[in-house]
Amino acid sequence: MSSSYNTNDSLLPRIIVCLDVDKGRVVKGTNFKQLRDMGDPVELAVAYEQQGADELVFLDISASNENRPTALKLVTDIAKHISIPFTVGGGLKKLDDVKAFLDAGADKVALNTTAVLTPEIINQTAVAYGSQCVVVAIDVNAEQEQHRFYINGGRKLVESNFFDWTKEVAERGAGEILLTAMHKDGTGSGFDTKLTAQISQQVPVQVIASGGAKNEQHFVDAFNHGADACLAAGMFHSGEYSVQQVKQYMLKNGIATRL
Repeated sequence: MSSSYNTNDSLLPRIIVCLDVDKGRVVKGTNFKQLRDMGDPVELAVAYEQQGADELVFLDISASNENRPTALKLVTDIAKHISIPFTVGGGLKKLDDVKAFLDAGADKVALNTTAVLTPEIINQTAVAYGSQCVVVAIDVNAEQEQHRFYINGGRKLVESNFFDWTKEVAERGAGEILLTAMHKDGTGSGFDTKLTAQISQQVPVQVIASGGAKNEQHFVDAFNHGADACLAAGMFHSGEYSVQQVKQYMLKNGIATRL
């Protein structure tokens, strides 16, 4: 376990960099499609810690869909090289998988497809390791005035009510919800601040806004709408902005953060 922050720090707004990994390489796409190679996961993880990222999320984006586990070796390699909190998701199906990744050096696990198919794993993980270890990732899409959510890397629609699901995961013991707006993903049009605010008010757990970030103002907007953390990938991978630039902008706009 690599976290080195004290309790007060953990309540500050966080900037999280996401490493979407496919076949051992970091990739980025638009609306979960048209993936482009962005580099080596270990090298990028180290670079983002040096830039001031508060946390990293490693998502094996094809693991659930291809029915294979996330590469434990890669997780171990990343954990050896960084000291900031590190969340791993993709292909975790049972409590033994959770244990394996936490043993490999992850601080938290992100559950998405498995959480929907076997929701008891949320309870089991929270009981075994604490709610602070449990991140439930929800991929939501705005469709004809409705919000629908998907599993298997955004490929399979879930028929359940999206808002009911956010409440259920909190009740089952999740410590955080990673809320990815698929309709915003890779578009550069900013986070879905309205939806973020709605979920933040509805659930008593931390909410991570994800999908759509393109510039510093998008982070300020999301934090002003109730996000506890903001996750981004493309704008950092492209080199257009560093994490430190975003944090300086946040401070100038009255949003506390750790430098």
